[in-house]
Amino acid sequence: MKLYDFEAQSIDQQTLALSQYQGQVMLVVNTASACGFTPQFAGLEKLHQKYSSQGLAVIGFPCNQFASQDPGDDAQIASFCQKNYGVSFQMMSKIKVNGDGAHPLYQWLTAEAPGILGSKGIKWNFTKFLIGRDGQVLKRYAPQDAPEKISQDIEAALAA
Repeated sequence: MKLYDFEAQSIDQQTLALSQYQGQVMLVVNTASACGFTPQFAGLEKLHQKYSSQGLAVIGFPCNQFASQDPGDDAQIASFCQKNYGVSFQMMSKIKVNGDGAHPLYQWLTAEAPGILGSKGIKWNFTKFLIGRDGQVLKRYAPQDAPEKISQDIEAALAA
């Protein structure tokens, strides 16, 4: 399987086939609006602004599974992201990333790139996955890995 085999609902309730990103490098992130890492939206937006013309797509998946830090509905989340961080990258509808109801994309991502000590679950908000142009997972980043710290890996993926 590849990332392009999945689809998801956008934050405005449109079905989005991830195959539309074929050939691009992608950064997939589970987000939250009321988390200590929420300011990373600004860094993610900077990556989007800097690298989208070179083929990077940043995609945010809101999730409320960690201390209920994204309780709003999709419209509230979209408004928050735009108003507070000027988010212009693709935001998706709120999903689950762990457990029985985990979105199939996240089931695949966590199987392809386990966390520390082989753990498959997402531990917290703002876990990031870098996907190569071939649709395969290149690397998983912990929530505390700031977006600006992974730009070298993004540049390498874009150059590949």
